[in-house]
Amino acid sequence: MLHAVLFVFSVCLSMGRGYRTSSDSTVGKRQYQIQNGPCSYTFLLPEQENCQSPSSRYNYPVQKDGPADNDESSHRLEQLEMVMENNTQWLLKLQNYIQESMKQDMVQIQQSAVQNHTATMIEIGTNLLSQTAEQTRKLTNVETQVINHTTRLERQLLENSLSTNKLEKQVIVQTNEISKLNDKNSLLEKKVKELEEQRQVEQKMLRIEKDQLQILIQRQTAIIGELEQQLLRLSSNNSVLQHQQKELLDTVNHLIHTFSTGTTKTAMMQDTPSTFMDCAAIFKSGNTKSGVYTLTLPNTTVEVKAFCDMETEGGGWTILQKRFDGSVDFHRTWQEYKKGFGDPSGEFWLGNEFVFRLTSQHAYSLRIQLSDWEGNSAFSQYDQFSLDGEGQNYRIHLKGYSGTAGKISSIGQPGSDFSTKDADNDKCVCKCSQLTTGGWWFDACGPSNLNGMYYQRGQNSNRFNGIKWYYWKGSGYSLKATSLMIRPADF
Repeated sequence: MLHAVLFVFSVCLSMGRGYRTSSDSTVGKRQYQIQNGPCSYTFLLPEQENCQSPSSRYNYPVQKDGPADNDESSHRLEQLEMVMENNTQWLLKLQNYIQESMKQDMVQIQQSAVQNHTATMIEIGTNLLSQTAEQTRKLTNVETQVINHTTRLERQLLENSLSTNKLEKQVIVQTNEISKLNDKNSLLEKKVKELEEQRQVEQKMLRIEKDQLQILIQRQTAIIGELEQQLLRLSSNNSVLQHQQKELLDTVNHLIHTFSTGTTKTAMMQDTPSTFMDCAAIFKSGNTKSGVYTLTLPNTTVEVKAFCDMETEGGGWTILQKRFDGSVDFHRTWQEYKKGFGDPSGEFWLGNEFVFRLTSQHAYSLRIQLSDWEGNSAFSQYDQFSLDGEGQNYRIHLKGYSGTAGKISSIGQPGSDFSTKDADNDKCVCKCSQLTTGGWWFDACGPSNLNGMYYQRGQNSNRFNGIKWYYWKGSGYSLKATSLMIRPADF
């Protein structure tokens, strides 16, 4: 066996493998180290003790060239050959063992590398997981905010949807109402067309009647002229008689003063009239200050409070209507316009019945004062003015137009009847007083209505039911202030 080991190392030397020997502290052993690639192997082998020469082993004397030496050499050679075969097998086993050991080392190295790599990957994965967890937490917060915001948006969308549904229902209802109104409008248009045709026929008839009336008016004008001349002659004769009567009365009073007592004189002085039927009489009596006075109709005990204008165009004007601030409602009944309403010191209407009785006593002229919201003023004046009685619906009569509020009169001529919200006496199919409000001589809802709705500055445009005087400011302009006043034509 010792020879086999020596042979192995001799073979290792012959194959060029690196080795080194070193002496061991133990007697009879030697250390051998073999380098195979990256691996090194160390072996401790015993020293050869029996590899002595046969002569020393057996203490036989050396014999040369004898037959015994040949036999011994052949025997040794055979032993060496056997040892060599054994060593060869052992070397193969050793080589296999080395290869197996190297495989295990390589596997361990690979496993250690894999373990290191795995540890690194695990650390990286841990970091990634922590970062992923942080990102996930942030994403969760963002998702929570998005979900909250989405929830709010969904609520708003739901509310908007409900509002939209309500609006759609309202639109449907309004559409239905509009369709109904369109149907009614079409019916009204048909009626308006029919009324327009009827109105055209009536206009033709009215033109014929107007021509006839103009002929009659011309005849009546001539007759009235003759009557006026006669009246002038009579009034001149009357004035002479009045003068004579006054002189006679003065004489009688002088005689009474001479022959009678003081009480008799007082009784005679009471015969002097102390009542006035209009503001012109008050003005002539010496009261020339504008204000509220008491008027009494002749031959009656009916008294009314009226405002007297003692300044405009010479004074003596009895105010029939005054408006300037909208404090009084003029959308009144027939009886209210008949008796009068309001405060004479503010806005008021004197009363149709009083004006009828007054204009039946004497010939009066009419003046209409107008003011707009831009500080402008204008007037319309009529030389002759009168009202018929209640049986004729207080029909108005005007003649002799002049003034600055339009070249044409805005009160319908010939005479129109008076209408209120409860008494429709106009010439229109519609009820003008209810349509445009107030009481007035509407004719066919004509170009004027000074008793309409009062609109303040900035709201007075495009108002068909306001205080209207068409031939000065048009049909949609509502005036700021108006006043109607009368005084005797011969003042």
